[in-house]
Amino acid sequence: MGRLVVVEQVTLDGVAQSPGRPDEDARDGFDRGGWAMTWFAGDPEGAGAAMRGSGGTAAFLFGRRTYLDLVGYWLGTSDPNPFADILRGTPKHVVTSTLAEPLPHPASHRVDGADLVGGVRAVKEQVEGDIVVLGSIQLVHALAAADLVDAYLLTTVPLLVGPGLRLFDGPPPARLAVSDAFVSPAGSVTATYTVERG
Repeated sequence: MGRLVVVEQVTLDGVAQSPGRPDEDARDGFDRGGWAMTWFAGDPEGAGAAMRGSGGTAAFLFGRRTYLDLVGYWLGTSDPNPFADILRGTPKHVVTSTLAEPLPHPASHRVDGADLVGGVRAVKEQVEGDIVVLGSIQLVHALAAADLVDAYLLTTVPLLVGPGLRLFDGPPPARLAVSDAFVSPAGSVTATYTVERG
């Protein structure tokens, strides 16, 4: 059975919106996109920790918006990059109510957004290893509310950006155990938090 791992970069005030590029996600007038990449330009140790992933990625789970933007961006760039081969070859499960199959990128499978819980549970039953969620903040909110998240791999950057979509937006109470943590010399913190159940 697969383990659902949410991998995110967040600010100290909890914003997870648009960490990579200024134009990544300008919903609700968000104009501070690219905050993580700007930070990591001066924090190479923190960048390395943030990019290391969960270590056992067997599949990805995306919301529609992140799938089209993130996968499309990395597979569409001509510059050599470490993510293209991983994103191209690793199975991608996309929760959507609007996209129809075939999906536009290789190794992509549709999960019906009308049955999020049943669809994600089916993916967890099919996959052995970590099912990594990147970005997809609204999806993460729904997964947390349905108690489907098994762990969070979070890099917290010591920035306050104010308004923006937050990673934790009223989730149900949960107890998390820290299984590992790294603090970069510049002050970013990358830690794995496992959801304790029972």
